[in-house]
Amino acid sequence: MPSIFQRALGDAAFARLHPQLQRRFGVGLDSGEACIGKGVMSRVWNAGLLVRPFLSLGSRRNILVKDAGRNIPFQIENYPYVDSYGRETVTFVRTFPGGRFDATMIYNDTRAQVVDYLGDHQHIATPLALSVDDQGGLIMRSGRQRFLEGPLAFPIPPAATGTATVSEHFDDRTGRFTIAVTVSNPWLGRIFGYWGSFTVEYVDVAEHGVPANVKPRREDARC
Repeated sequence: MPSIFQRALGDAAFARLHPQLQRRFGVGLDSGEACIGKGVMSRVWNAGLLVRPFLSLGSRRNILVKDAGRNIPFQIENYPYVDSYGRETVTFVRTFPGGRFDATMIYNDTRAQVVDYLGDHQHIATPLALSVDDQGGLIMRSGRQRFLEGPLAFPIPPAATGTATVSEHFDDRTGRFTIAVTVSNPWLGRIFGYWGSFTVEYVDVAEHGVPANVKPRREDARC
């Protein structure tokens, strides 16, 4: 079966991705590969005092990181596995010196979209709109967020959330992947972001397994 990203984009759009991005976002159960990236964020920034309480709260559940500065090392781990609800899942665990930003992604057949669960308890779920730009890069834009906890499941008011735009490309000159992320709030404007570059290695999941620490501590079937 195609990866969750290929299913969401469709075969024609997926084929327009740079070949290196096709392999990276082709990671899934059928590929049998995990993608481990290591690199440097040229800049990590936030809006300062206005968002500091949200960063502190989000960092407790690996939803946001408080790091800010230049030339910050990081690692991103993309492992495919089957979650407790039988869904093909791909981890997006980004580790910085001062914390982690965890996400797990699944494909929702009803919406024909990738759904992104944020944090190590999957407290927030958001659908992703995927597209391919003229350079063969992948663009991901988050949609309306839902809060999930116990019996509670409700849309989060836009004023209390941030809309993320993520772009990934491959630079043939340097042989490195590049990433740029911007999170914006309708009231406050741009509140958080980072950009940088990294290299990757692919590992055999059957041989190495999926580390327990990249999986969420709690899973939720709702999205």
